[in-house]
Amino acid sequence: MGFVFSKSMNDSLKAQQEFMLMNSRLQLERQLLMQNQMRERQTAMQIAWTREFLKYFGTFFGLAAAGLTAGAIKKKNPGVLLPIVPLSFIFAYQYDMGYGTLLQRIKGEAENILDTQSTLLELPKGPLTYEDLEKIRRSQSKFFIEK
Repeated sequence: MGFVFSKSMNDSLKAQQEFMLMNSRLQLERQLLMQNQMRERQTAMQIAWTREFLKYFGTFFGLAAAGLTAGAIKKKNPGVLLPIVPLSFIFAYQYDMGYGTLLQRIKGEAENILDTQSTLLELPKGPLTYEDLEKIRRSQSKFFIEK
């Protein structure tokens, strides 16, 4: 009788362990999906912000270019056009970020760094550990009671 009960307990325990494993795997997959969705939404917001900024900056750049050109013609001094140079670089960068291939180039460079220069990514003093966090928490906690 004890053997049958023990076998049934083992089967039940094994089924429960499998269920817990599947449940933790499902939870991890959901967490990864959620993190990826959040990253995609943040990137979309950044691109949308850049495009919106480009509308205002493009208007400013166009008006500044027209005004500076008119001033240079009126004063017969081409030096008045000099501020257009840095403004055009800013405009080109913002346009490339919002509508061009800048994000693809940044992604490619990031992948290159991950593949070939991973030592640049190492944290000072190595990765944080649970012991490091506990040590910091104990030093900052006013209510910690040592066991």
